Amino acid sequence: QVQLVESGGGLVQAGGSLKLSCGASGRTFSSYAMGWFRQTPGKEREFVAAIGWDHASTYYADSVKGRFAISRDNAKNTVYLQMNSLKPEDTAVYYCAATIRATIVPGEYFYWGQGTQVTVSS
Repeated sequence: QVQLVESGGGLVQAGGSLKLSCGASGRTFSSYAMGWFRQTPGKEREFVAAIGWDHASTYYADSVKGRFAISRDNAKNTVYLQMNSLKPEDTAVYYCAATIRATIVPGEYFYWGQGTQVTVSS
């Protein structure tokens, strides 16, 4: 069992930056691939970024490529999402999730956090 808790969301102006963190409980964090997703009301959960358990592989949605960066610190049981050059369309609830192998498919993630709100004003 893995419990995930996101933090770092908030209100930021367009062009600004935020760094989200996702802390995980359990000793097996380093064996999981981690992903970030986001969701707005009335829309399906959308893939944002993912990272393999060994840091070697990272994946990004086209909409955030070049602006967002996913990283992890296995010693701290934490995965991060650095978000730069934020746009109003990045406004959403952001969720972190854990799975065996990094994937863009939300249904393949086993564990989810409760989400953190990111609001980008124009």
